[in-house]
Amino acid sequence: MTGPPTAPRPYVLLSCATSIDGYIDDATDERLLLSNDADLDRVDAVRAGCDAILVGAGTVRRDDPRLLVRCADRRADRLARGLPESPTRVTVTGCGDLDPGARFFTVGDTDRIVYCGSGSLDKTRHRLGELATVVDAGDPVDLARALADLADRGVRRLLVEGGAQVHGQFLTAGLADELHLVVAPFFVGDRRAPRFVGDGRFPWHPGRRAQVVEARQIGDVVLTRYALSDRCERA
Repeated sequence: MTGPPTAPRPYVLLSCATSIDGYIDDATDERLLLSNDADLDRVDAVRAGCDAILVGAGTVRRDDPRLLVRCADRRADRLARGLPESPTRVTVTGCGDLDPGARFFTVGDTDRIVYCGSGSLDKTRHRLGELATVVDAGDPVDLARALADLADRGVRRLLVEGGAQVHGQFLTAGLADELHLVVAPFFVGDRRAPRFVGDGRFPWHPGRRAQVVEARQIGDVVLTRYALSDRCERA
């Protein structure tokens, strides 16, 4: 299995939790809990082992995530290794429609990087000021270009936590090395709700299957790890 990009880029790990029928949320205003405490702790450990965490601008607007390492011992371990307590936070946006009051920008002492469409660059820099480093990522936003810039900034391991559009863009572009997919034991059953990914031409299909490197029950959810490139870490 080989990945298409040839430029240096970080190791890219996608993480997602879905219902049995593939939804990542429901259609209500309340956040749908798809994981459990044990799996959330696993995700926290994954975060602690990464240099940066990326979510799309839609996730910043909708979920207002903090994207911080929660465990005090893991934060202390990062500090002992000369790292900040939590990884760099990264988002991508075409239009620059981001709230400077979002927790992405205001909570935690970490670097923040916004990869922005060329046409919205000046507006986004003016809106965010010193809250984040705003980088021109092309028009439309070019994820490979963003990854190359992250590599230049010393990011070697990137965790992508969504949402659906961003996951789909990484997958269809063949820019992912590993996928952690957690399935919760219930159905959503509402076509208005967002799914893991939408339509697209994916490198993995019936004639070229992704490889399962681990399947593990964690309480009442199941984690499956998929290798998406030859770079995938098998341990």
